[in-house]
Amino acid sequence: MLNERHEEILEAIWVAREKNKSSDSSIQDNCTIDYTKQELDDLREGRLIVQQENDIFFTPAGEKKAEIIIRRHRLAEVLVTSILKVKQSKMDEIACEVEHSLQEEVEESICTLLGHPEICPDGKPIPPGSCCRKDSKQVVNTVTSLIELVPGEQGRITYIKPGSHSNLHQLLSFGLNPGVTVNVHRTSPAFCIKYENTELALDPEIVKNIFVWKTNCLL
Repeated sequence: MLNERHEEILEAIWVAREKNKSSDSSIQDNCTIDYTKQELDDLREGRLIVQQENDIFFTPAGEKKAEIIIRRHRLAEVLVTSILKVKQSKMDEIACEVEHSLQEEVEESICTLLGHPEICPDGKPIPPGSCCRKDSKQVVNTVTSLIELVPGEQGRITYIKPGSHSNLHQLLSFGLNPGVTVNVHRTSPAFCIKYENTELALDPEIVKNIFVWKTNCLL
């Protein structure tokens, strides 16, 4: 499982390669963290990189993963500068924070909203995504109340609007936290969901206050 530090290393390898460099020192110069030999070993054991003496190269799987990371970072740069109006001096720092939290569905919506940009603010190319190849024009609103889902649909919890603090604490105690994916099992006679090997029946008034990013259609 990759963590944020591993992703920063893959990103640095990509940026160094754009400068026609592949040495460990060049990659470290382009990395936002001081990575360790163990972290490089993790990537090598995960078959994402190969090392030849002092040079580091992607495997096909590693290149694919790095392309996704670079795409999200550079989309985040466009977002924070053009939409959020963040100062250029803070762009990279904030983009780094944003990129690690972008889910695929959010990434595509942001890309579509921005008009499928091809370069980031400092002129570097943004790898195209599937939405670019389809030339999507419409951002689909997939954040909705859980109550709107029907049996067979699922969604990832984005936030919970507390009807009361006691209800919110109760849901959190059940493990219904933002980021958890829930499947709607049935909606009557009770609204039942399944998640992480748990099945739970909820009051419809509580269900209305759980908002999810819809992640699939009917099976």
